[in-house]
Amino acid sequence: MIKFGTDGVRGVANTALRPEDALAIGYAAGRLAHEKGQVPRVALGMDTRRSGPMLAGALAAGFTSAGVEVVDLGVVPTGAISFITRTSNFGLGAVISASHNPAEDNGIKLFGHSGKKISDADETRIIELLGVPGERGTGDQVGTIKQERNDVDRYLEWLISLVPEHLVGVKVAIDAAHGAGSELGIEVFRRLGAEVHVCGASPDGLNINLACGATHPSTIQELTKSGGAVIGISYDGDADRAVFSDAQGRLVNGDRTMAIWAAHWRQHGGFTPATIVGTVMSNGGFEAYAKGQGIHLERTDVGDKYVSRRMEEVGAKIGGEQSGHIIFSERGPTGDGLVTALELVRVLKREGRDLASFYDEFENYPQLLVNVKVATKEGWKENAAIHSAIAASESQLAGGRLNVRASGTQPILRVMGEHPDVATRDAAVDHVVKSLIGELGGDVYSRTDLTHSLGE
Repeated sequence: MIKFGTDGVRGVANTALRPEDALAIGYAAGRLAHEKGQVPRVALGMDTRRSGPMLAGALAAGFTSAGVEVVDLGVVPTGAISFITRTSNFGLGAVISASHNPAEDNGIKLFGHSGKKISDADETRIIELLGVPGERGTGDQVGTIKQERNDVDRYLEWLISLVPEHLVGVKVAIDAAHGAGSELGIEVFRRLGAEVHVCGASPDGLNINLACGATHPSTIQELTKSGGAVIGISYDGDADRAVFSDAQGRLVNGDRTMAIWAAHWRQHGGFTPATIVGTVMSNGGFEAYAKGQGIHLERTDVGDKYVSRRMEEVGAKIGGEQSGHIIFSERGPTGDGLVTALELVRVLKREGRDLASFYDEFENYPQLLVNVKVATKEGWKENAAIHSAIAASESQLAGGRLNVRASGTQPILRVMGEHPDVATRDAAVDHVVKSLIGELGGDVYSRTDLTHSLGE
């Protein structure tokens, strides 16, 4: 059964996500484009997974069957598809990628002409159309497929234009995750004059995200430290996120990245309103630092689409997640790891400082996340015993925070606690975890101290 999650359709390629599924999605999305009067033309890209061409071919066949022209851009970052879709004559964009997931997984993300991921309503309509036969055109009503890279070159030139200071003399380490950033994510820094040290840039279709990339930051931390770079950059598989290392090998996640960027532009102008949009997972230490800089932190549910929506509502210029998904509204409506990296490096260049000199400007509050795999998520919010446990733990964490929420795609409940005292934090979280297991069945799936790590 095809189902849209928080970031498109995703699953193990050729079983949970089959070519026939991609064909059906392409046909339904093409029909929706006609219903809405969109330009019947789609920009199609993928990451480096072996299953990418298989699914891209099927998706393209579905689009052309619906009378939509497909421009196949090959392996490109997700951010490139958003840029190309919104700045050229495309009604849709599509990316074949499972982002940070292992190589056997794959997925389909769809973008509208605005460069934003399609709305929940559009996803619902696509699902409705999957089961409804439609008329198929013949002859010149069948769409075409062509391969070209002119728009990709235009995207690269745009990226270069974001850093007018250029980067001659700046030593940068890059881990491209053997993914979609393996070409452009490195080339842009070389074109800007930086000295670049690289790993994770030899994709073979099966090594994407394997012991490298944004979900394995120890790789870039070691490369940055050993190579004497002023900053290390680590993309994920489709390069829509980036996390960083300083010269001492310390991780700089999305919270710290936003803090550095926002504080710089707050001091040097161009940051109005003085608002960052984060999520319920954004660290309290980050929030306190922002407040000290005269910056307000807005919180949303986890998910870049919620961040993007709230940014638009409040007019914020930056928003994102600990994981490195960051949106700069003046650059585009979705996360782009290459843009994130360039924006951060530009601040370093303008400040004349290396990344390490920013690290100690604030301390994160101790933060713990426990994922509980339950027999069923049904009714957990209405369960009186669980409700009582949450209330007791919230009282125990006075001066801190507790957040309990369900995964959108898995039978998992997530319990996050944050408090200056680690023992108090852990006791409060464990009280809720015990109640969830007792009432719903299941066990602890994972336990992560997020104080100095990525988050989700």
